[in-house]
Amino acid sequence: MARVLGGAVSPPWLRRVGTPPLEAVGRRGSRAVVPTESARLRRPRVVRREEDRADGPPPVCRPPDVVRATSSGLERPEIRLRQGETRSPGSRRALALVAIVLLLASSTWFSAAAVVPQLRSEWQLSNAVAAWLTIAVQLGFVIGAVASSAVNLADILPPRLVILGSAAGAGATNLLLVLAHGPGLAIPLRLLTGAFLAGVYPPVMKVTATWFDRPRRGTALGILVGASAVGSALPHLVNAVGGLDWRTVVYGTSALSLAGGLLALFGLREGPFRFPRGVFDPRQARLVFANRGVRLASLGYFGHMWELYAMWTWFLLFFSSALGAHGGTSRAALATFAVIGIGLAGSWVGGVAGDRWGRPETAIAMMAGSAACALLIGLLDSAPAWLILLVGLAWGFTVLGDSAQFSTLVTDLADQSYVGTALGLQTAFGFGLTTATIWLVPRLETAVGWRWAFAFLAPGPLLGIAAMARLRATTPGP
Repeated sequence: MARVLGGAVSPPWLRRVGTPPLEAVGRRGSRAVVPTESARLRRPRVVRREEDRADGPPPVCRPPDVVRATSSGLERPEIRLRQGETRSPGSRRALALVAIVLLLASSTWFSAAAVVPQLRSEWQLSNAVAAWLTIAVQLGFVIGAVASSAVNLADILPPRLVILGSAAGAGATNLLLVLAHGPGLAIPLRLLTGAFLAGVYPPVMKVTATWFDRPRRGTALGILVGASAVGSALPHLVNAVGGLDWRTVVYGTSALSLAGGLLALFGLREGPFRFPRGVFDPRQARLVFANRGVRLASLGYFGHMWELYAMWTWFLLFFSSALGAHGGTSRAALATFAVIGIGLAGSWVGGVAGDRWGRPETAIAMMAGSAACALLIGLLDSAPAWLILLVGLAWGFTVLGDSAQFSTLVTDLADQSYVGTALGLQTAFGFGLTTATIWLVPRLETAVGWRWAFAFLAPGPLLGIAAMARLRATTPGP
């Protein structure tokens, strides 16, 4: 005789031996059944549609190969998944769309750093003051990420609306930079740009994770992180054209950011592997790092961030110095675009390797490579430009190859109702660390030269390796 669960009759397929339990996720007006890892110990919960009458027949659980995907109250066609599938139909299109959104929205990140040589001349900036044009973005990101995590913004509002508002805000504050005549106005505007960018990165990570189950999630997030790198490098490509006024770079990146927000509004939707919708709970911001797995993954991420943005920020000036009188701003900018942009390939390779051989193992290998490059590249300051660029490309490949592992580990290990909050806090603390290294590198360059300035970044990935080694002992492989 069928067992009754919560007023619903449990169908025969639910009672078969070996069939994984289900978690029924739904909202008013729709019914969805989604098999998830977090539901292994829970009975299915059935949500009635509005049209189901109290005196009518009990609702029927759907079999596990039927999933209804909805996005922010809008009914969508059903997405059907066979049991054991790790990605849904349309996932590749969704990944491409999300990657384009992030690429466009990220273009404002280094819009000022890409034109630092011009701003230094026009505004009479020292290296220390010029550093604050990037540091301000990082600090703004930290403020925005902490604020959004404190109110669980990424978990209680539709991601497409959060991304639209954030990308539009970043584009607007970036555009106002053309009104600045010095760092007095430029630095506060960069701070606001960073605060708005904090509303883009965690939500797009979360949306991407809803299209891929855990065995394929690392590859997807790797591609997404790589798209962020290309977006961050775009201002250098624009600057490499040569002969352009710095305001043209600002106009172009602002337009790209707004385009990314509009694309998110009209094209972005969540996939079938959705996380449960959270409610406002300020305790979650405090409880995130109580999870040992999240804590170790975040420590690895912090080591990664110690190195990443300082390298991205100062490679342009380092390579310009290496080229000397035989180089030029355009050649150095093009090389910087290549060094940052190759992170797309590194992040994709890292994602595939993480899914296949394990995330901690992949992160360890990538961080070992990037630490070696950080120690080596400064020693080549008198070497031929092609050799410096070759090591720079290897550095750009490995320095981002581990990034997706940390985000994927958090989506796997965090409380599934507050994944957005966990990602926001992880990135907030990580970007907070970047301000220290971005500020210190030019001071080290003044004191000891480029030969040893970048070597200061190597301890970050080395500490990250230690955190990943501890996590590897407790985290099962893919």
